[in-house]
Amino acid sequence: MSDFWKKIKNVFSAAEASSSIHPTIHEVIDRSEKEVVDYEHWKNSLAARRLIDWLKNEYFTFLTSPKNIDRSIDFLNSASKKGFVIHFSNMEYRLEEITFLFDYLKERVKELPYRIYVSDTRTYPKNDSVETIHRHYLKPSLKLKVASQKAGQEFGNITIEMLLKNDQIVNLKFSATTYRDHQFKEAGNFNDLMKAIF
Repeated sequence: MSDFWKKIKNVFSAAEASSSIHPTIHEVIDRSEKEVVDYEHWKNSLAARRLIDWLKNEYFTFLTSPKNIDRSIDFLNSASKKGFVIHFSNMEYRLEEITFLFDYLKERVKELPYRIYVSDTRTYPKNDSVETIHRHYLKPSLKLKVASQKAGQEFGNITIEMLLKNDQIVNLKFSATTYRDHQFKEAGNFNDLMKAIF
């Protein structure tokens, strides 16, 4: 077998063995100048205000009357993980708008004492489709810790993920994962995180 065909075979073997943990394609998110300009324009638009207000209202509904939340959103509310998942199958938003929301959530968290740990895209085959996960993963800013004191965790580690299937938006997930052990101070209240975002 020639070297060329061995390379082709290796590419297909790698693709078949790939997953979200070991993706076929793994890239760092790097926005172009045009994307940055378009995003800044979107932030000041009525479309952005409507989407953010909708999310804010749904969170308030979840707190006060959880049975009445929109079918397009679910809220995560376990002891160690809180957040939301927006399902876009029945919503009329363009991928560009959801990408702007994805970046907006990251920007708002960064205004708190948080730093970006990783922003990446992972693409891999799954069943008969190709899935792509865009991810912003943020951690509390590093602070010097005295050996006798517990480490602060702010609201925990924050993950913002946007899932696409065959380049079609499926959902956007925002989650804060906290630690419950003797090394960490108690995490901040998730309601305060949501207030800061809105």
